[in-house]
Amino acid sequence: MTTPCASCTTHASEPSPVSVSARSSRHLLYVLMAPVVAMVFNFSAFSVAVPTLRDQFAIGADMAAWLVIAYTLPFMMLMPLYGRLGDGLGKRNLILFGLGVLLVGTVMAISARSMGWLLAARVIQGAGASGVVPLSIAIISERFAPAARGSALGAWNSVGPLTGVAAPLAAGLIIDQWGWRMIFAPVLLLGMVAIAVVYWGAPSLRKPQFGFLRHFDWLGLILFAGVVVGLVTFVSSQPITGVAPLRDWRLLLVGALAVTGFILRERRLRSPFLNLDPFRNRSLMVAAVGVGLRMFTMSGIGFLMPLYLLDVHSQSASATGGMLMLNAGALFATMRLGGQLGDRWGSRAPVMAGMSIQAACMVWFALLPAGASLLLVGGGFVVHGLGAGLSLAPLHRAAMSHVNSYETGAAAGVYSMIRFGGTLLGAALGGVMLQAALDAQLATVAAYRLVFLVIAGVALVGVLLGARLKE
Repeated sequence: MTTPCASCTTHASEPSPVSVSARSSRHLLYVLMAPVVAMVFNFSAFSVAVPTLRDQFAIGADMAAWLVIAYTLPFMMLMPLYGRLGDGLGKRNLILFGLGVLLVGTVMAISARSMGWLLAARVIQGAGASGVVPLSIAIISERFAPAARGSALGAWNSVGPLTGVAAPLAAGLIIDQWGWRMIFAPVLLLGMVAIAVVYWGAPSLRKPQFGFLRHFDWLGLILFAGVVVGLVTFVSSQPITGVAPLRDWRLLLVGALAVTGFILRERRLRSPFLNLDPFRNRSLMVAAVGVGLRMFTMSGIGFLMPLYLLDVHSQSASATGGMLMLNAGALFATMRLGGQLGDRWGSRAPVMAGMSIQAACMVWFALLPAGASLLLVGGGFVVHGLGAGLSLAPLHRAAMSHVNSYETGAAAGVYSMIRFGGTLLGAALGGVMLQAALDAQLATVAAYRLVFLVIAGVALVGVLLGARLKE
């Protein structure tokens, strides 16, 4: 995970890094791992439930994608807000607040009896989980000296991928035994444990200061939300406005007006919601678009594969969870190797290799016949995870290698925003394309084949972009 926003870095008014013993430093990292486990389990487990929810609510693939989008939209948009508010209201306080909001959304999801209620629950879950990463990074940055900060962040971050490996299989078993609602029971338990652990174990370095809220760039936040919501709903408008995807020009107009107003406003403010200076850094933007394409590919396949395994191979939720677990394990296996290769050879080679592997796997899935062995599907999924893991750390490296030290926070914020934008569009377009192919009366396997090939094309664009990275 990367620093999500400029505001997640410490300001001049923040305490300088505190000298801590090895024992207390390990204790702090364990404390901050607890919210990450709850957040990652919630996200990873839900992916397994999407096919079941689609069938229970009798919805199309484009509407099913909104179950993912409803969570990811606020998760992405509110990261900078949590970072900025954490400087004044206290980072520990906001982590606790966010976890409370996550639990409210989780209770709503368990009790949901309609699609609208479940979508609202997912929005609230995403809004609550959004603060975990930026605020945890900021606390670690305050408590660790620069020389130890990288290792501390790496140790803290490792619990996320490990949780992502275990969560899908656990979710599949739960769904087959007790139904989709029960996947939220572990989230509820993990969230309550995280609240207790953070309350008693996380440091509180300052008292809340509410005065700065009067000068916060609230209009910038609203305009930013208008940009993201307008463009994403334009891509997948059918479930929202009833107009075919990419044809509701009202939504595109809202997004265009919002982005114009946002740029004009942020350029003239001394303390904007989002610093626009990093957009002028060519190396950063090439890497940011590259990681966006990588995340588009991963999000697309992450949304499609559970549906594909049910529709084409008639697999249970448990089998689907096991397949997702294999992909996550392979991803985790090569993440560190990708960083090592980037340091040794430069970012270009591992990024191109990783994106090429992802593209090849999409073509592989497209070529598989309906009756193909699950070993062939699982093998492709494992190889895809290995390729995706290779490219992440080198992209992070390329993004930040030509950024001045005083701009790292703002650069990381823009980079992360584009990264999560790829995640949003991958699920949205994956659902739209699949539903359009099915509506066109294509056979089920042919519909998936078409979408896999389109995603392969996106990954190939990532390969070409990787060639433009500076060493």
